[in-house]
Amino acid sequence: MARLAAVGAEFDHLDAVLITHEHSDHCNGLPQVLGMWKVPLYVTEPTLDALQRILPDTFRKRLQRAESIQAGQRFVIGDIDVHAFAIPHDAADPIGFTFRTNGSKVAICTDLGYMPALVKVHLRETDCLILESNHDLDMLKVGPYPWVVKQRVLSRTGHLSNHAVSEFLSDPDGFDALARYLVLAHISEENNNPDLARLSAEEALGRRPAEAAFVGELLVASQRVPLKPLDL
Repeated sequence: MARLAAVGAEFDHLDAVLITHEHSDHCNGLPQVLGMWKVPLYVTEPTLDALQRILPDTFRKRLQRAESIQAGQRFVIGDIDVHAFAIPHDAADPIGFTFRTNGSKVAICTDLGYMPALVKVHLRETDCLILESNHDLDMLKVGPYPWVVKQRVLSRTGHLSNHAVSEFLSDPDGFDALARYLVLAHISEENNNPDLARLSAEEALGRRPAEAAFVGELLVASQRVPLKPLDL
């Protein structure tokens, strides 16, 4: 709410809360959110089971209604068509989402170790693509993380590197370049920096053939400063 206020936006109600997976940086605020707004939670059954194990008792007490969803499912919240799709990550049942309304499509795809063909299909014809560019390979290798954590991040159920993202963005058969906004997100503060992520993406987009050029806006999301509102 503070970040929305910082960019001149606000809201007074929610229709639902959607959870991609149970890792703490994606769910720790759930008890507070559900305490403020009595709304349904859309979540897969394995993820809900994991949430009930790791979150405090206030989560169960404040949970009014859980709508069970699964990868591959389409459902509607208000005037938004939602499509959940599976992603490769070391969580109970991780998913990404696409949202369609009023002729526009938004996709959020973070926390995945690599880009399966099916994920690339879900990200096509997107007006706003929010995509993980988590780490720089060299920074991760010499960074402060314990070796076991580095192995997890580098695995096929870990996180996307700048290099993996650049390979996707430069390939016209993978990324269709139709997005008006391409947002690089989930950038590690220890193993990456915004300039590196941006330069890697810009270099990759520059390698695309002229007939498949990206003409949208490239943005880099920060953990500390909110992006401007995006007009779709």
